[in-house]
Amino acid sequence: MKILVASHLEPSAVRQLQQHYDVICAFDQPTADLSSLIGDREVLVFRSGVEITRALMDCAPELKLLVRAGCGLDNLDCEYVRKRGIVLRRISEPAAQAVAEMALALMFALARNIRQADAMLRHGEWAKETLEGHLLAGKVLGIVGAGNIGSRLGVLASTMGMEPIGCIADSTPAVVQTLREKGITVADFHTVLAAADFVSVHVPLNDSTRNLINGRALSLMKEGSYLINLARGGVVDETALYFALATGRLCGAALDVHEHEGQGQISPLAQLSNVVLTPHIGASTVETQQQIGVRVVEIIEAFVQQSEQQSERQSEQQCKQQSEQQSMTAARGETDIRVTAGALSHEMVRI
Repeated sequence: MKILVASHLEPSAVRQLQQHYDVICAFDQPTADLSSLIGDREVLVFRSGVEITRALMDCAPELKLLVRAGCGLDNLDCEYVRKRGIVLRRISEPAAQAVAEMALALMFALARNIRQADAMLRHGEWAKETLEGHLLAGKVLGIVGAGNIGSRLGVLASTMGMEPIGCIADSTPAVVQTLREKGITVADFHTVLAAADFVSVHVPLNDSTRNLINGRALSLMKEGSYLINLARGGVVDETALYFALATGRLCGAALDVHEHEGQGQISPLAQLSNVVLTPHIGASTVETQQQIGVRVVEIIEAFVQQSEQQSERQSEQQCKQQSEQQSMTAARGETDIRVTAGALSHEMVRI
């Protein structure tokens, strides 16, 4: 099996794959460079930050399996994947706990002015009297997207004495009941925004969620509340967020994902002291990356085994068909011989 690893993968997982398969590692390669490497590859492993376009996949006629080492699919042409019949496997479970914990950490940082306190003390300013923060206990946490990650955050927040309220797309009675059993009140989007002291966003980026948190949504939030985004940069209108923060409408914001990401990118929000910015590290824990690495190897090994079994079944079927065809041919030959022999015997008698 020929594999292209287009994004960072835990080193032990890479070594394990290299022991059994033909592996090319192309961490942080531009898409243009990937197109020159993917030509004969059958498996592509990738994360966010790498655009898996139709043009790129067209360069790989043998591509059979895509392994998304995470959950978001906004960087993948899913329609073309379905059209090609390429198998797609996502690894969403390991990152969920890490991202939920990160959201809680960012809430602590905002509530207790951690960023400002650190910066001031580094300049010799002992601001003990001015850096008065807030407790999380007793506050309402609004979860926009109470799915796998959002619901985990709700459970964590409950242990801190927060009151989680969440909304989820296409909810069913069973989903609502499950969330309620976890202590999460289910409401509509606007109600969640209006009720929350902290709003944490955990939705995928697609046509329906792009700029979901826009000027209108921000105006529905409580004055003096906080926004946390660990979903995707395009979900939040960062221009509208800047205005809400600069005017004091919101007390603070924390973003781990950004409209423009990558080396050298500086968000305009960096100008504001009440904003915490991190470089898309929600899932970046040692334990999470180890778990993802293990799952990547397991998925590829299972796919190889399944492919081999399918190939064996096809070979057996072909052998069976060939055997049946040979038997039919032999049977026709025997009939021809019997007819010829009978004809000769008749001629001999007649003579």
